[in-house]
Amino acid sequence: MEKIKLTLKDGSIREVEKGTPLMDVAKEISGRLAKEGLVGVVNGKVVDMFYKLEKDAEIEILKFEEEDGEDAFRHTSSHILAQAVQRLFPGTQLAIGPAIDNGFYYDFDSEHIFTEEDFALIEEEMKKIVKEAYEVERFELPRDEAIKFMEEKGESYKVELIRDLPEDEIISFYKQGEFVDLCAGPHVPATDRVKAIKVLSVAGAYWRGDSSRKMLQRVYGTSFPKASLLEAYITRLEEAKKRDHRKLGKELKLFALLEEGPGFPFILPKGMVVKNELMKYWREVHDRAGYEEIETPIMLNHHLWETSGHWYHYRDNMYTLTIDEEDFAVKPMNCPGSMLVYKTEMRSYKDFPLRVGEVGRVHRHELSGALHGLMRVRAFTQDDAHIYMLPEQIKDEIKNVAHLVDEVYTKFGFKYHVELSTRPEDSMGSQEEWEYAEASLKAALEEAGMKYKLNPGDGAFYGPKIDFHLEDCIGRTWQCGTIQLDMQMPQRFDLTYIGRDGERHRPVMIHRVVYGSIERFMGILIEHFAGKFPTWLSPVHVKILPVASRHAAYGEEIMKALKAKGLRVELDDRSEKVGYKIREAQLEKVPYMLVVGEKEIEDKNLSVRSRDRGELGVFSVEDFAEMVASEVAERKFY
Repeated sequence: MEKIKLTLKDGSIREVEKGTPLMDVAKEISGRLAKEGLVGVVNGKVVDMFYKLEKDAEIEILKFEEEDGEDAFRHTSSHILAQAVQRLFPGTQLAIGPAIDNGFYYDFDSEHIFTEEDFALIEEEMKKIVKEAYEVERFELPRDEAIKFMEEKGESYKVELIRDLPEDEIISFYKQGEFVDLCAGPHVPATDRVKAIKVLSVAGAYWRGDSSRKMLQRVYGTSFPKASLLEAYITRLEEAKKRDHRKLGKELKLFALLEEGPGFPFILPKGMVVKNELMKYWREVHDRAGYEEIETPIMLNHHLWETSGHWYHYRDNMYTLTIDEEDFAVKPMNCPGSMLVYKTEMRSYKDFPLRVGEVGRVHRHELSGALHGLMRVRAFTQDDAHIYMLPEQIKDEIKNVAHLVDEVYTKFGFKYHVELSTRPEDSMGSQEEWEYAEASLKAALEEAGMKYKLNPGDGAFYGPKIDFHLEDCIGRTWQCGTIQLDMQMPQRFDLTYIGRDGERHRPVMIHRVVYGSIERFMGILIEHFAGKFPTWLSPVHVKILPVASRHAAYGEEIMKALKAKGLRVELDDRSEKVGYKIREAQLEKVPYMLVVGEKEIEDKNLSVRSRDRGELGVFSVEDFAEMVASEVAERKFY
């Protein structure tokens, strides 16, 4: 038999017979690897473990710990879910069932209405399928045969998906026991690899995300190779429920979500304190970094959006209206307005880099089913900035932005990771421009010493981008900061500058945000701190709690003294027991509570209780004010 050479991840080389399945190679390497290996990578392509090796290749065996291994594990779990549902509820049609972050889902068209009462039954059936240890098999059919096969099974949604594929494409299916599903794969070798399963929730979902199509039922679940990992994940979910920013936002009177404005949050007075403190910090950081601030109109005519490309690439997400018989759009982005500001005067190479910031209100049409508190809204405040520069300044400016983002996230105690996204299918500009832009971003990240993950094809339509994904205290990640290098907008808006040679040239520009959406960043902070904001961000720094109504006058004196030091103070002079007032202040997450009674009045001092550190003892008014004011001024985190 003909031999082929396989190069392993560690650089070692193995010879095997041509046509050897990847699983057999794993078994030769070690029994444990064969047991834990879920999928493989052959010359950069993720494949099933039963993939046959036909030529020399670089190979790697992936476990659950690797992202592609986890995706295949969860994708197989979605098939197990679908198989269980069709066993329990015959006649249920299948739509799609992908792996997602931390789990999977499957969309069903069923006469049965799924509720939480069904979850245990579905889980039990899934466990049976796991125990039955079906091998997962792949087979392919020509397009016409694939359509006929799915028609005979009554799977109309699958037929539609197949019809949308190219006519000459070979269609792949995966089979486990009696269950067969249209799927590109890859999948794990057998159902018994999925050890721990949990059905989590059910929601409505339009077929193909189109509100004019049928509403399906989306069942969510998660799975792990060990019960202990599932238990830990469920514990994190329970902790996340306690920290839900929608619940805490209402309890702490930070914002309101009202039926008169779905997706348009109302920021309440205490929420505005948090938002304004975030903006105050943002302005200080950007002033130090050499940014100038502008403001552009919230609504501009369609000619601007045609020039920018949004009218053709983003119109479905824009709110439009007619004024004086002309089409206008409410801005979904700040960048086109920034272009017009740039053009208000002639620019010179001496002006560069020109760093222009805008805290702009933007509106985007989101489907009602996608709305989620402050995390996914239709109107938000974007901490935008645009940097205009010479080509030779690109790397330094990207590094400067990366360091600025690092400074802000580190200030809030967030860990983060970086992802680089390259040219998507729907894009503007030449291949050469994109290659230059992508190479510049890679070089800047490498020079800045930042590790990054590559996301091919996930860039903006006008340029590649760097995304910063921060991690909160319970391990969830959120995409917030972004840096987008744009060589298209300056061309479309005919931006120019006078170069050293006295001729006109085209600048390069960067779009970038740090918070992303300020409202969304607030939501993340609410959950990260569980509502217990550090003192400088707290809507109220100090709450004064008189023991009885006769002590309220002294409480007012203290309040005036502390407010004179710039502190945010409230006086609870209700006719309630002091223990009740303390519990209320704790529920409101106020950093400091001052109990005022006869002894405090007599000694002219304060009994101080910290939300985070318990009883702190007795302070003079001056010493306490100085301590808290210093904590606020230095933006300390405890």
